[in-house]
Amino acid sequence: MKFESHGVVAGCWNGALQAASAPASLSVVHRGQVVARAALRDAGPGAWSVRADLPATVIDNGVNGLLLVAGEPDSAGAQVLGGLTLVAGTVAGDDLLAEVAQLRAELEMLKREFRRFAAGG
Repeated sequence: MKFESHGVVAGCWNGALQAASAPASLSVVHRGQVVARAALRDAGPGAWSVRADLPATVIDNGVNGLLLVAGEPDSAGAQVLGGLTLVAGTVAGDDLLAEVAQLRAELEMLKREFRRFAAGG
């Protein structure tokens, strides 16, 4: 299965799915919880259009990550088809800067430890 995200319009995540057969279910997962079920519409042989209405709870200040999952998310056969990152609000810039600063700090720590390891210390 291959999913191509077309983004969000008016609170609805749209995309296209190519697969031999339609999955039994498509779920949108946020922080480990199913927040929406996606609807499939036939778009030709082996192709479907995907539409998932996003609840207001996931459209919030900050950075929120969503996953589109085929099958039941808690089952062993579940497959992540795609991801969507929503960034909103005035706090978003500060959140992203804080995340980048944290990543830089961790990278510097890893570099320092790697150099120490490579030097035999």
